[in-house]
Amino acid sequence: GPPGRLARGARPPTSMLGLTDAAVLDALKSVRDPDVDRDIVSLGFVKDVRIADASVALTLQLTTPACPFKERLRDETVAVLRRLGASHVDVTLTAVVRPGGGGGEIGRAPIPGVKNVIAVGAGKGGVGKTTTAVNLAVSLSQFGARVGLLDADLYGPNVPIMLGIKTQLQTDGKRILPAEKFGLQIVSIGFLASDDSPIIWRGPLLHGAIRQFFHEVAWDDLDYLVVDMPPGTGDIALTLSQRVPLTGAIIVTTPQDIALIDAKKGLTMFEKVGVPILGIVENMAVHVCTNCGHVEHIFGAEGGKRMAAEYKVDYLGALPLTMKIREQADSGRPTVVAEPEGEVAALYRQVARTVAVKIAAKAKDFSSKFPTITVSKGT
Repeated sequence: GPPGRLARGARPPTSMLGLTDAAVLDALKSVRDPDVDRDIVSLGFVKDVRIADASVALTLQLTTPACPFKERLRDETVAVLRRLGASHVDVTLTAVVRPGGGGGEIGRAPIPGVKNVIAVGAGKGGVGKTTTAVNLAVSLSQFGARVGLLDADLYGPNVPIMLGIKTQLQTDGKRILPAEKFGLQIVSIGFLASDDSPIIWRGPLLHGAIRQFFHEVAWDDLDYLVVDMPPGTGDIALTLSQRVPLTGAIIVTTPQDIALIDAKKGLTMFEKVGVPILGIVENMAVHVCTNCGHVEHIFGAEGGKRMAAEYKVDYLGALPLTMKIREQADSGRPTVVAEPEGEVAALYRQVARTVAVKIAAKAKDFSSKFPTITVSKGT
């Protein structure tokens, strides 16, 4: 045929469709991550773009598997490239969690095998701190992250009970080997004692155990290490906050005034040693009668929400006072495992998602390599 005219039935060249490497990247700059309000190209999310005929395949490598907008980003990517002329678009979603900070300070050596350390603390005991830590850790694992759980509540190690684990600490001769359950890597001082045996070590022994549990454990490529902190602002909690490279801390409280007073002390302790506050979880916020449905704020209403506003930190959510949470914890099957489709499990997952997104936003290393693009001719 005449020059420049395609033979009947022939597919136009990729370049005529606008599917060049530069055009694809330029088009994808219109797709933005709402969490940080930046486009997916500058964030380094776009990987392994492959163009063949009128088809485009690529990978979106997000910064957390808990990203709430991953389907939206995928759908927008497909729509943009179809408008550019692609007849078929294949988007693979993956996630590589980046360190969110917390390491490098004097006395805070990075922990081998761990990218981010999340402290779950409380000003006093009995407010549901361990229950929150356990459900947070399992939720992050259910999203697809690699998660560890360290029971650093050395005088009251309840994590083994809440996860239904009875074991002894094992070593490979050099390092402590974590136990595994529900997708978690778990270490607890409770593995050294029976349920009814008190931990009666003095300070130096406890501080040595803290160092070992962080730096002499064979943590295997963890995205998040959730740490169930000792309650209060005592010596052990302070040592942990000063010596461990914490990415951030979650404060657990109830709405009760006396719990809030202590929770504020815990929050202030973290702030004074330079640990960012990821937010506040309000436990036992409301009770709904299982017989009549009557709603009652047994410990007061919205005290945690007021505290979050006062200290200008995020309010991560409110958990109800229900018998089920207690029964599930006592039975060794945390709520997000025992009743994964339930309303309370959804609340825990939302807390976990919010925390993961905040850590991803904190990650400073957005200098990923420029996307690699391979253009192949169709046959």
